[in-house]
Amino acid sequence: MANTVLVIDMVRGFLEPGHNLYCGDDARKIIPKVVDLLERETGAGAQVLFISDHHDPDDLEFQIFPVHCVKGTSEPDVIPELSRFVTGGNVVPKNRYSGFFNTDLEQRLERLRPDKLVICGVCTDICVLHTTSDARNRDYIVEVPTDCVASFDPEAHGWALQHLEKILGATVV
Repeated sequence: MANTVLVIDMVRGFLEPGHNLYCGDDARKIIPKVVDLLERETGAGAQVLFISDHHDPDDLEFQIFPVHCVKGTSEPDVIPELSRFVTGGNVVPKNRYSGFFNTDLEQRLERLRPDKLVICGVCTDICVLHTTSDARNRDYIVEVPTDCVASFDPEAHGWALQHLEKILGATVV
């Protein structure tokens, strides 16, 4: 089987200026690298799944973070630069850090039976980390390309990359 690429939270609410949880201009620098990754992986037969924050207006997560990616707004939409990779049904809405929690991601992956998961997106220290942890706990081989992940907190980003590799056993390239 081929790889499956999980694109974490590459959505308007995190990657377009003016939104409450905009990850910053440095995070936008990964967009061309993610495009290259998706072109390369889909060219090799990989499936792409977009894991996208979708919150109810009264989500309890807003006690920790500002209101963001509310259902019915444009914030949960995949950024235009990646929209050509969105196909009917390859967006997995989530409402917590991990793409596995309260979603059908596990069932989708059971059907796809990927050789490896390639995980990219934002934020390295939050949703990328928690999704990778849950994938590794399900015994998936995981690769995280460092030029395809970012966070609004550079220190936490660096810590997360080390944790992904040294504790979770992901291949960080």
